Amino acid sequence: SCVGGDNSPYIWVKSGMDSWDSFDLLLRKAGVVITPGSGFGKCGEGYIRISAFNDRDNVIEAMEKISLAFK
Repeated sequence: SCVGGDNSPYIWVKSGMDSWDSFDLLLRKAGVVITPGSGFGKCGEGYIRISAFNDRDNVIEAMEKISLAFK
């Protein structure tokens, strides 16, 4: 599940794992840098924050890589 993106370029995604483990997985398997939710306090644990601050093609490519990394 995810929230955000309507009035902000950030999307919060429930990763189903420790947010730092999600960070490591996406960096190693997808080559994509996200923000671990725990950096925003204890309520952010278990989430990752994805930013869409980039051009559309790069965002689409990153989302495809993220999708494959979690399979």
